[in-house]
Amino acid sequence: MASGSAEEFLDYFGIPYDVRVVQVNRLHIQQRPYDCLAKQKAGKVPDHAAYRGWLARACCDFVESNAQAESVFAVFRRLEGSSLVPLSSLSD
Repeated sequence: MASGSAEEFLDYFGIPYDVRVVQVNRLHIQQRPYDCLAKQKAGKVPDHAAYRGWLARACCDFVESNAQAESVFAVFRRLEGSSLVPLSSLSD
């Protein structure tokens, strides 16, 4: 996939979407198909239907969920299982 807006990809593949969901989660929605592509067997070239399916699933995932729960980017995966101390609990 070449660079472009999330909306352009969704329009190209004919995937209906909620503009508000895409505005908030565009990078996550665009990253998900790349993650799926990375999991493909070496030498296997996905077709149009595979890309469309990955993108449609990514778009749907963020309708009912959020970026942190979906853990698309490494920063969210690293947070899983770690203990965080709220800034408000720290004192001078």
